[in-house]
Amino acid sequence: MKTSDFYYDLPEELIAQDPLLDRSSSRLLKLDKESGETEHRSFKDILEYLKPGDCLVINNTKVIPARLIGAKVGTDAKVEVLLLKRKEKDVWETLVRPGRKMKVGARVSFGDGLLVGEVIDIVEEGNRLIRFEYEGIFEEILDQLGQMPLPPYITHQLQDKDRYNTVYAEHAGSAAAPTAGLHFTPELLKQVEEKGIDIAKVTLHVGLGTFRPVKVDDVTDHHMHSEFYQIDQEAADKINHAKENGGRIICVGTTSCRTIESAAEDNGHLEPCSGWTEIFIYPGYKFKVLDGLITNFHLPESTLIMLVSALAGKEHVLAAYEEAVKERYRFFSFGDAMLVI
Repeated sequence: MKTSDFYYDLPEELIAQDPLLDRSSSRLLKLDKESGETEHRSFKDILEYLKPGDCLVINNTKVIPARLIGAKVGTDAKVEVLLLKRKEKDVWETLVRPGRKMKVGARVSFGDGLLVGEVIDIVEEGNRLIRFEYEGIFEEILDQLGQMPLPPYITHQLQDKDRYNTVYAEHAGSAAAPTAGLHFTPELLKQVEEKGIDIAKVTLHVGLGTFRPVKVDDVTDHHMHSEFYQIDQEAADKINHAKENGGRIICVGTTSCRTIESAAEDNGHLEPCSGWTEIFIYPGYKFKVLDGLITNFHLPESTLIMLVSALAGKEHVLAAYEEAVKERYRFFSFGDAMLVI
């Protein structure tokens, strides 16, 4: 299976640069995973496709303002630091640009010394471990100095930090948003519950590994970076109950999907647990829990389009993407949505 098998042509002007004023006013392309048939709807119409007894699984991770711009101490050279994973209280694994000048012992100052970091190690793929020094509460300083780590294909400045988080974001720790959830409003979630559909909250802190390009020709040679996930008793009970009673498990986003598929036993049963996952889902994978997926439109040749193709078949997915391009859907993080069921 070749990476190039998952390529499609996307005009640059279809990449959404800004979120819509009303989160739930996005368009929705519904794809039948068995037949490949499509329907064009509004995201608010998602309720028509959900049935009492189904369980909607959402990822309640929260994106932190993880992009810091500072100056190398002693030279005043500009340095960009992206926080990836918290390793211990004040030590983070980071992506640093330019990295070659930030050797072990190099220090960088942010906000005129409000926050100072020192490189203490160089790890996998040249990432830097940085120990931070500050007075006060780290999260408050980060909120003051940090910017949201928007993907490189978004060139517009985000006016409201909250728009790169879901309305149900709770647990801080992600370097990127679980973007399928950006379409939900509190009102729409309330309507979901009123229809008799359980909402199970799981957590997966999204790392940049999810979005790294696949650089190998053979899909099976690609290695996913590890991401932390957690499923509590309440979420496990809701998912198990729906499954045992004939309801469908519909994940909001590929991160929710990867969380429950990582944690599930072979028979699809879930127990509360936490850990690190490197699961890579591509065609040929047999889903243990998932029945349907709400997702955005993903980059060509990405691990995310491969995951969707595992659920609905590569031919069906690429045909739907071609139709979305023709119909001028908005693509990627702030773009429109797709329901695969």
